[in-house]
Amino acid sequence: MKRVHRFVTNDFTVRVSVVNATTVVQEMQIIQNSYPLATVGIGRAMVGALLMSSHLKSGQEVGLLFKGNGPISSIYAEASYEGHVRGYCPQPDYEAPPDEDPLNLGRALGNGTLSVTRHQPFQRQPFHGTVEMTSGEVGEDLAHYLHQSQQIRSIINLGVYLDSYGKVKAAGGLLIEVMPGVEDTIVDRLEKNRQAEKANISEKLLKGISETDLIAPYLLGLPYTEIPHEHEIKYFCPCTVDRVKRALSLLGTGGLQEIIEEDGKAQITCQICGRHYVLNVQELEDLKNEVRRQSLH
Repeated sequence: MKRVHRFVTNDFTVRVSVVNATTVVQEMQIIQNSYPLATVGIGRAMVGALLMSSHLKSGQEVGLLFKGNGPISSIYAEASYEGHVRGYCPQPDYEAPPDEDPLNLGRALGNGTLSVTRHQPFQRQPFHGTVEMTSGEVGEDLAHYLHQSQQIRSIINLGVYLDSYGKVKAAGGLLIEVMPGVEDTIVDRLEKNRQAEKANISEKLLKGISETDLIAPYLLGLPYTEIPHEHEIKYFCPCTVDRVKRALSLLGTGGLQEIIEEDGKAQITCQICGRHYVLNVQELEDLKNEVRRQSLH
């Protein structure tokens, strides 16, 4: 079972989360048929959302929206404390020009903002914070947000490894957060450990290194303990074919008949997770008849 692993130093001054998110990022790529650049961007955002949401409470979730003026437009990811995650990009098939770095996410996003939304049960309005993107490279922007919005210094390492065909082979990351007021000696230790750890995190995951071994070099010299967090990570979205039918029913019998005559089918894409739904003529006819029957009552 893949899950987010959480740790805390024994003096409670530093908290850590780490995850191997390969399976959920692979599922996202299959659903959206995303090209390499979008895959890397959405994948990193999904990993970042999983890591941040693991430090919330039961029933809470976090949404990350990277919105820029570049050709890829935006990237969105959302994850819950319980490990449900989804991600989306409106331009999943974007490819950089031949003379540019094909995986330069910062250039593809351009200048813009990172908006972080935290949803809590029974709360009318979610918490919402926005900062300027510093690089468009997801991890750097998330670290900037944590420092600007919550005065938390952090180390964030996110990675998505693609094979020569552009398919996801490994994805994961870690988040180290330093609580406000921590002594400089601990901060210096973490920084030295980070500088000494040069290996790419997704390449390590590809080699089969465990989550516990991933964070060990970063916490060298700092005693720490794992905190239970037994929630399996899953690519999840509440969208269903029944919800699609309910949405289409709002068009009424006339709108449904127009789709039947002009297109012969209805194609709907969830704008949050990228999942595609197709209703054929018979399904549309059945839905139209159901809408007619309900109108008679």
